[in-house]
Amino acid sequence: MEQIDPFKEYRVVINLEEQYSIYPLCKEIPPGWSDVGKVGAKQECLDYIKKVWVDMRPKSLKDAESQKNLLN
Repeated sequence: MEQIDPFKEYRVVINLEEQYSIYPLCKEIPPGWSDVGKVGAKQECLDYIKKVWVDMRPKSLKDAESQKNLLN
């Protein structure tokens, strides 16, 4: 049985660690998150994230690994 979603539209948000999520359009974005400009139905937003978030590592880890590679 399909669940009924009380929220009709979502926005895609990103945090400082470059991690993506969705948030209901009718609610204020929580501190630490920014709107990336994608709005739509829940599945549409999730599909967008799947397409653009190809490296799941947090930004701090990517930066640390880049620094390590520069030193070697």
